[in-house]
Amino acid sequence: MAEDRENGEMTGFRKTDGFDLIFDLIVVGGGPSGLFCALSCAGEGGRKILVLEKNSSPGRKLLISGMGHCNITHDGDMQSFLHHYGDRGRFLRPALLGFSNQDLVAFFKERGLSMVQKENGKIFPDTERSADVLEILTTECRKRGIEIRCGRAASSIVKSDDGFSVSAWWEGRSEGRRESYFCKMLALATGGCSYPATGSSGDGYEFARLLGHSIVDIGPALVPVAIQDYPFSELAGISLADTKVSLYRRAKIREICGDILFTHTGLSGPAILDLSRYIMTGDTLKLSIAAERQRGELEKWLVKIGGNSGGLSLQSRLSELPLPKPLPARLIKGIMQLSGIPPGLQPAQLSREMRNALLENLIALPLVVSGTGGYNQAMTTRGGVDTREVDPRTMQSRLVNGLYLLGEVLDVDGDCGGYNLQAAFSTAMLAARSIKSRLAGEIPDPKSHQNL
Repeated sequence: MAEDRENGEMTGFRKTDGFDLIFDLIVVGGGPSGLFCALSCAGEGGRKILVLEKNSSPGRKLLISGMGHCNITHDGDMQSFLHHYGDRGRFLRPALLGFSNQDLVAFFKERGLSMVQKENGKIFPDTERSADVLEILTTECRKRGIEIRCGRAASSIVKSDDGFSVSAWWEGRSEGRRESYFCKMLALATGGCSYPATGSSGDGYEFARLLGHSIVDIGPALVPVAIQDYPFSELAGISLADTKVSLYRRAKIREICGDILFTHTGLSGPAILDLSRYIMTGDTLKLSIAAERQRGELEKWLVKIGGNSGGLSLQSRLSELPLPKPLPARLIKGIMQLSGIPPGLQPAQLSREMRNALLENLIALPLVVSGTGGYNQAMTTRGGVDTREVDPRTMQSRLVNGLYLLGEVLDVDGDCGGYNLQAAFSTAMLAARSIKSRLAGEIPDPKSHQNL
């Protein structure tokens, strides 16, 4: 089998039954989950494996991961990982325990790319280059005889009794043409809708739906939020560490603690990004700049400075609030404004109503959400293929025999910090183990797809 490098064609195959090529496995999508599943399936059995990638090169989204530095996973034991996927930790349990963060680190280290731990447990390649991660994945695919066809946008997938027929539109030539393939098994690793400039268009959801799967409503996740009548534009670029953020929709529905970042139009930072999968327009976020248990201490301090201001304005004195870290002057100015306190007010002039408003805004500053960032800003996609229709032990569809669903195409999204890439690799490995066993004839066709 030889490769025609000029046009990306593979020669040495013959057409059979009207198909251009026949494979044991076709992986639709050349991102990290697709490439890793393909190379993990290769084995020693001379299996014919094809990766179809719509872009002119694989791994476009991986290249921009972590601003090009590739936060590939996170430190910690895998039991703790389960809490970082919202309500989907239980579904991911077999995948994460079956291929852990340490397994992922070891895979790349064995191939010459060591990993380093950065702030808050995030793990990066020691070169801090996403391109080095992608190079190892594509090199391993080449070594194992896996064919990667780029510029092929899958246009249809049809299930038959003995496999799948796949059509792909090839735009490698000016006139374009359609290619047809057949495979025994198929893996959907098309990603979601985030960062559409990298080719993420959500087409995997439509393929899954046409094959009979339910799609949980999709939307952008790990995105900043915009705030109605935002009072903190001057704070853009300033962050607050370890801040409690509570999400309200009539009642409190979620709470998280982490770093927040003020932007020109609203809030970002890890705490906001992780909470964003649950946020809707009209919700209220309450920021706890000070803890509720500090209310009494803060009130006594405000009363005390009212009798001994030393000629300084209240705004100046608030920089001395008894908090673990002093508040930025611009944040103090904004909170005073929201509390109805004039900027030049003296501490002795602070009324009880003003003091109570100030305390309330320090302990639970309410900000109404006017919207969330779109897919251009989203690091991942929430929603996707309903996990109740996928076997968590194999990543095989319970509805379509021989169909596997990986990574972001599933209704699974994790916190920022490497959790989504780890899920991509772990689900890919779990699927690969099942595919290899079935191709080797070690296990019979599963009956689990009949039992939802």
